[in-house]
Amino acid sequence: MGIEIPQNKFLILDGAMGTVLQQRGLSPQGRPELLNLTEPELLNSVYKEYIAAGSQVIYANTFGANGLKLAKTGHSVEEVVGAAIAVAKKAAAGTGTLVALDVGPLGELLEPMGTLSFERAYDLFREMAEAGAKAGADLIVVETMTDLYEAKAALLAAKEAAHLPVFVTMSFDAGGRTFTGCTVASMARTLEGLGADAIGLNCSLGPDLLAPLLKELCENTRLPVIAKPNAGLPDPVDGHYDMGPEDFAQALLTCVEAGISIVGGCCGTSPEYIRRLTAVLEGKKPVSRHYNNTGLVCTPVTPIRLNGVRVIGERINPTGKKRFQQALLENDLDYILDVGVQQEDAGADILDVNVGFPGVNEVVMLPRVVKKLQSAIAVPLQLDSSNPDALEAGLRVYNGKAAVNSVNGEPEVLERVLPIVKKYGASVVGLTLDKNGIPKTAEERVAIACRILQAALDHGIPREDVWIDCLTLTVSAQQEQAAE
Repeated sequence: MGIEIPQNKFLILDGAMGTVLQQRGLSPQGRPELLNLTEPELLNSVYKEYIAAGSQVIYANTFGANGLKLAKTGHSVEEVVGAAIAVAKKAAAGTGTLVALDVGPLGELLEPMGTLSFERAYDLFREMAEAGAKAGADLIVVETMTDLYEAKAALLAAKEAAHLPVFVTMSFDAGGRTFTGCTVASMARTLEGLGADAIGLNCSLGPDLLAPLLKELCENTRLPVIAKPNAGLPDPVDGHYDMGPEDFAQALLTCVEAGISIVGGCCGTSPEYIRRLTAVLEGKKPVSRHYNNTGLVCTPVTPIRLNGVRVIGERINPTGKKRFQQALLENDLDYILDVGVQQEDAGADILDVNVGFPGVNEVVMLPRVVKKLQSAIAVPLQLDSSNPDALEAGLRVYNGKAAVNSVNGEPEVLERVLPIVKKYGASVVGLTLDKNGIPKTAEERVAIACRILQAALDHGIPREDVWIDCLTLTVSAQQEQAAE
């Protein structure tokens, strides 16, 4: 079944599953995903209550149904996910309600903060996505993420394993950062670039505290924005949430004013919360939004807007640097990291990364260098290679929104590189040259720039993500070029 995200009305999600199950007897130490096998009727009754309350999308009980968390249960991911989707589908039968595969965090930190590799995380998420698609899920929801790198692994896996819409929501504190330090702008630009169909915020806060963060999110994405807040904050003594259904629904109207169009509830909410939410939204439409279309590249913790002069450090490049060449040939990543740190300390906003040198396998080396640099450096990277396979390998493991340097105006080059730029949501530097070299006149360079821009737009790359390098020449070498 397909899903159309409404443009001029609200899409209503469900509320909490875990806290509702605990109210109905599930031990906090129990694994709720196993109820898909042992108590399907209990889950069926919860789903039906949400559907009756107005939920147009229900999340299957698969939040923790990944290979790590199920490893010691004796049950496979395919078995648990298949059972979960079947239970939810049975409850939704004949109602038009959609069923989402619910994908939560894996429960282990990814490198460099933890020991789980990006590639291993991707494989675990792909296993879930394949099981969900096979079982008949209508869409995939990646939720409650605090690590942008983990969210990227899950989104890539979902997109590559299943031809389904993918929603992604992350959890922020009131200060506008996740547990790992990710900013709202970094989240928005990265996940939109990677092809999410809708993004938003869930858990951690009530709707009142979530509203200003949602406003910032709406200013940084063109996508539909999701709000799935908690029922306020939990009491530290008995754990109950401090916002009742009526207050929750009224407070969510401030989130509506921020520009959201997809709404539901997270921890502490219940079918009654969704019933009240549906009632207060009756007859209302999403508000118009303003998108800040300034170009931006980022790491999770550092968004860099292209709204003025930005300094790009160019020292991570072997050209004319014997010590750097030696480091590449000897796999001395610590030396390369030191070069990067020196530039960051000197004030560089972005670091260019080029590892192309005879005897170096760029497809292997570029992602290794990217991982090493992002383990200790907070500023965004610009990947510089004439090898499209190396660019893809580097972009795949990059945490955030990168730039790609340098793409010339040759149609063959554009056709090879731009699809990679689009897939990974990068910005791209277009060089005003082609097979005939650097043109002598400004008009010829502008013509190449227009060709690059149009090719990028044709591939779905936003205009603000295309940077043009006009290839200014040295006046001392070619004085007539000063006028050009």
